[in-house]
Amino acid sequence: MASSGKVLDFEEYVRNRQDALLRSARRLVPDPIDAQDLLQTALVRTYGRWEGIADKSLADAYLRRVMINTRTEWWRARKLDEVPTEQLPDARVEDSTEQHADRALLMDILGVLAPKQRSVVVLRHWEQMSTEETAEALGMSTGTVKSTLHRALARLRQELESRDLDFHALERNERGQERCAA
Repeated sequence: MASSGKVLDFEEYVRNRQDALLRSARRLVPDPIDAQDLLQTALVRTYGRWEGIADKSLADAYLRRVMINTRTEWWRARKLDEVPTEQLPDARVEDSTEQHADRALLMDILGVLAPKQRSVVVLRHWEQMSTEETAEALGMSTGTVKSTLHRALARLRQELESRDLDFHALERNERGQERCAA
């Protein structure tokens, strides 16, 4: 009978926390379908160890760690289909509102970060975890979290500036072509 109690406890936890957990997964991988797969994989892996989590209030942190580890495994195992190019593709904008455009750009730009950097940025800024909580969740020292976050934010700034310069150069080029055509 203890086994069915375990199932009910886990099912209740998932029912109560599934939206927040899916948001966390969505922040770790840009594709919504991949985020669902990531969460599902993390839940399957966590279910087998559910009884071992003595303090269930730490279940979110445990699941985030499992998602980060799983995402890292996927990243390492992926086939390198990416081809470096001089020109970055335009950011996808699914909605015309500025907020959605900013979100799409941010998700696109997060893709330039290494998995470790992306994990630190997501936990510190989206999940609003402290440096110490982030260090504990990722199994690294607080100094490593700080330096990784510093490098990641510098890389994001550089990428934003690069895209902004590319956009302005394109605008100037288009205006020049319009003048020549007139």
